[in-house]
Amino acid sequence: MKRLYLLLLLVLPLSCHRSTEKPFVLKEVIEVAGRQGVATDGTYYYVSGSTALYQYDLSGRLVASNEEPFEGMNGPVNHIGDIDVHDGEIYVGCEYFMDGKGENIQVAVYDAKTLRYVRAIPWEPASGQVECCGLAVDAARGHVWMADWVDGHALYCYDLKTSAYLGRTELTPVPALQQGICVVEGKMLISCDDGDAEKDEADRLYVCELYDSAGHLREKAETELFREMTDFRRTGEIEGLTYDEDRKELTVLSNRGARIILGMPRGFYEGYDREIHELYVYSK
Repeated sequence: MKRLYLLLLLVLPLSCHRSTEKPFVLKEVIEVAGRQGVATDGTYYYVSGSTALYQYDLSGRLVASNEEPFEGMNGPVNHIGDIDVHDGEIYVGCEYFMDGKGENIQVAVYDAKTLRYVRAIPWEPASGQVECCGLAVDAARGHVWMADWVDGHALYCYDLKTSAYLGRTELTPVPALQQGICVVEGKMLISCDDGDAEKDEADRLYVCELYDSAGHLREKAETELFREMTDFRRTGEIEGLTYDEDRKELTVLSNRGARIILGMPRGFYEGYDREIHELYVYSK
């Protein structure tokens, strides 16, 4: 749905310094049903489709699903983005997306055992956020962050306990076509669909620090290139990502097979008759 508005985006090439982070090494690839986001609590993977939630064990076996995730929610919602999981609950970035803009943006919270809706953290319209492609829980600081696919100039912070809007951090340079975010060892990783599958150009991950040395939100954060996803089986669309701190594993969701031209689906690449959704699991 959001692809319809890609033509409206005029994004300059992103110039970044390369990160000095130790690279992650590909461990395994797991095919899943959802194409939007992923989270893990160390026991299960939780995967989101645009209108569904799925639960898998770590071997990739489907355990549970909820294909009617909007039941009980306030106001119209038609799209789920990237997700996160914390303290037995799944945090879902969702909205009603139409005409290049998100409405009724919110952090919807689900029970991780039942995959059923529990409550929501409402979006603050005055923040300037116009869309929610995904979110990340920063458990150590008690924050929830939201990202914006339409206008990626900033990330938006909410209090995990009170749901209060705390502020925004401007990103410079601006990573184009953001898809998901997650906290990795105190820093924020951002997945971006900024490669070109027609040219076999890989999508990328970027990293930034959102807090100063005193633990306060930065007004501006410098983004750096963290990793080019050249080990995907085929270039396509990168989506959400998650990090298991105990296992030191980074998991990235990517879609391949569908041919996307100027943001519009145009059939499939040679050798494909469907789009394939996969979790790429990396270890340090």
